[in-house]
Amino acid sequence: MRKLKLQVQTTVDGFMAGPQGEMDWLTFPWTDDLSDHINALTKSVDRIVLGRKLAEGFIPAWASRPEGEDEESIDWMNDTPKTVISNSLTESPWENATVAGGDLTEIIEGLKAEPGGDLIVYGGGTLVSSLIAAGLVDELHLFVNPTSIGAGMPVFPADAYHRFRVAGTRTFDCGILALHYEPVRA
Repeated sequence: MRKLKLQVQTTVDGFMAGPQGEMDWLTFPWTDDLSDHINALTKSVDRIVLGRKLAEGFIPAWASRPEGEDEESIDWMNDTPKTVISNSLTESPWENATVAGGDLTEIIEGLKAEPGGDLIVYGGGTLVSSLIAAGLVDELHLFVNPTSIGAGMPVFPADAYHRFRVAGTRTFDCGILALHYEPVRA
């Protein structure tokens, strides 16, 4: 069965965005050791899962072939099929993306049961919290930036208790710390 990997950029105080969705705290530029780590993480992935709000910026941003990104990453982001989780969209306005609405657990379990490689989720915030709360994440990859912002959109839902096992840690030359966790399931 396919794994659902969650990759999230976070602050040291646990936020994935500022109070208004700000992402100006992200550490750039990434160093080669971090890029290599991300490439290894996504090697087994053949589908990206996104929330609608993130998809609205993410998909067009990569389609524009952003300056400063390497061609291999741009091609991978554009060529990898995407599933956009949304209960407000009925069809995809984007190339190489489908829309899935309804029960989140049924959608994710259905995607996991399909043949193929792993799935990776980049967000957004509502989707990330819902996936964690529902216990649907198989691997959690937190990329902790050396910044605190005091308030914002938390990675973890406030009302959910989950235990995780440390599967790995790594520090990168740019100052980001990667924390790889797997859920402890009963």
